[in-house]
Amino acid sequence: MRPRHTRLVAVALLVLLALNLFPLYVMVSVSIKGEGTVLARLYDLIPSEPTLKNYREILSHGPFARYLFNSTVVVAFVVLGNLAFASTAAYAIARSRRKYANLMLAVLISTMMIPKHIMMIPLFTLLLKMNMIDTYYALVLPFLVDAFNVFFIHQYVKSVPRDIEEAAFMDGAGLFTTFTRIVFPALKPALVVVAVNTFLLNWNSFLLPFILTNSDKVRTLPVGLAIFSQGEHSVDWGLLMAGATLAAIPTIVAFAFFQKHIVRGITEGAVRG
Repeated sequence: MRPRHTRLVAVALLVLLALNLFPLYVMVSVSIKGEGTVLARLYDLIPSEPTLKNYREILSHGPFARYLFNSTVVVAFVVLGNLAFASTAAYAIARSRRKYANLMLAVLISTMMIPKHIMMIPLFTLLLKMNMIDTYYALVLPFLVDAFNVFFIHQYVKSVPRDIEEAAFMDGAGLFTTFTRIVFPALKPALVVVAVNTFLLNWNSFLLPFILTNSDKVRTLPVGLAIFSQGEHSVDWGLLMAGATLAAIPTIVAFAFFQKHIVRGITEGAVRG
């Protein structure tokens, strides 16, 4: 690539970076603005008298710790569930010698075309009849496995040489031992992508947790912060943005820490697919 083209690409990337960082700047700026401030002009986004009052209030007076605990518990079980169930399901489909294995994969992929919002009423009705509304079960069980995760890991399983598994079988290893000690470690790039993607989706999920919960004991961060910031006549945007900033920190840390693994996993998945 020519130097001129390289500079143009660099400028374009910087513009895109600025556009993506601008909402984060607005969020932090509003969270540290004092009382009585408005955002009538673009200049108002620069805090004249920054304060941490909103952060102190949300950490000391609100049930922020409970919301954080609920989100952590829910996301931990959902991520672990997807790693376990998606990998085993993908392995079973990829290694099956039966004719309907490809049909099973096609049916699984077809479920990805169904909008999740259509499933809200049937899901709520089912959980209500099972007395699971406003419990951790309602926030965990429906999301323990995702069709996309199964399909994504399936592409990696197909690239694992069968010779290694057959050699393990000849040495006396069982199916479970072969999967856990040989196949599962080979899926590390795909598993990292699945874990981070599942973490981000469920950590920031709002609609379904809002519908399936009605008390602070199980409300997650997005739902709890939205309700906690509701004033008598208006929304306390400073308080809401302070909570949103604190809630965004784990996602930023997770992405920054696993960035290389995510890029590697997506790249290898595209090549193998």
